[in-house]
Amino acid sequence: MLPKIRLPFSSFHAAACVAFTVALAAALAPHAANAADALDRIRANGVIRIANTQSSPPWSFLNEQNKPAGYDVDMAQEVARRMGIPKVEFVADSFKNFVAGLKTDKYDLVMNDLTPTAERMLQVDFSAPYGVEDFRIFVRQDNKDIHGDKDLAGKRIGVTTGSSNESWSRAHLPQALIQTYENGSLIFADLGIGRIDAVIISHFGGLRYATERKLPIKEVGEPLTYQLSAAAMRKDEPALRAAVDKAIADMKADGTIEQLGRKWVGKDYDMVGHIARAEAEAKAAAK
Repeated sequence: MLPKIRLPFSSFHAAACVAFTVALAAALAPHAANAADALDRIRANGVIRIANTQSSPPWSFLNEQNKPAGYDVDMAQEVARRMGIPKVEFVADSFKNFVAGLKTDKYDLVMNDLTPTAERMLQVDFSAPYGVEDFRIFVRQDNKDIHGDKDLAGKRIGVTTGSSNESWSRAHLPQALIQTYENGSLIFADLGIGRIDAVIISHFGGLRYATERKLPIKEVGEPLTYQLSAAAMRKDEPALRAAVDKAIADMKADGTIEQLGRKWVGKDYDMVGHIARAEAEAKAAAK
C-alpha cells in the first residue's frame, strides 16, 4: 500500500482557491461574452428589437396603415441602418414596462421619448440624447380655473403610467389627485368629458392629440420641465451603446435629426439646438 501523502494546509488551500477561481471564471465567461457580443449577435440575426408605446404621438403611434410611425420610429430605423442592421422589429409596450422588458431580454433597445432619469440609470444604460421636449398643462377650452401649476392643488390630473410626466407630477404636485392611464388617447378622452381636470403631457403630444382628434382643449401656463430622451439598453453592452452613440452623433452632424424633428414635431422646431440647451440646463442644475 502506498503511503498517504498529506499536503500542507496552505498548499491545499491554494489549490482549492485556484480551482474555485477557474470555475468562477468559467461561470461568468458566458455572461461577459454575451455582453460583449450583443451587437455582433444582433447583426448576425439581421434584426434588432426596439420597443415603443405606439400610442404617444408625435414620438410613436400607429398610422392609417396600422404601422408604427413617428419621430422615434424614424430615428430607430435610421440608427439600425447606420449600425448595419437591415430590419427593425418594433415591440409595443408601456412606459412602466420598459426597464423590466430590457432586463428580461424582451427587446434590445427602447426608443420612445424615454428620459434618462437617475432611477432608470441605476437599472439600464442610455445612449446620448437624441430628442427633447417640454411638458405642459392641458385643460378643456371652457376651463377658467387653471392657469398654471399653482392652480392644480386638489385637481384631478391625468398622466401616462410609468412615464416621466407621472414621476414629475408626483414629485412636484403633492396636493393634486394623480390618475394614471396606460394609453395617452384615453387621457384626453377623459379630459374631454370632464372625468379629469387637466393633463400633463409634452407640448407636442398634447397639440397633436388636440389637432388630430379635434378636441376642445388648450395649453395653459409656462413649461413645467424640459426632458431629454435617449435610447435605453441593458447594462454592460458597451459595443451596442457605442454603435448607437455613433449613429446619433453622425445624425446630429449631417442634419438628419434636424430634418426628422421638423418632419414630426414642427417645421420651425430646432431639435439639435433644443437638445444642446437642455443639456446645458441639466449640467447647470447638477452643480
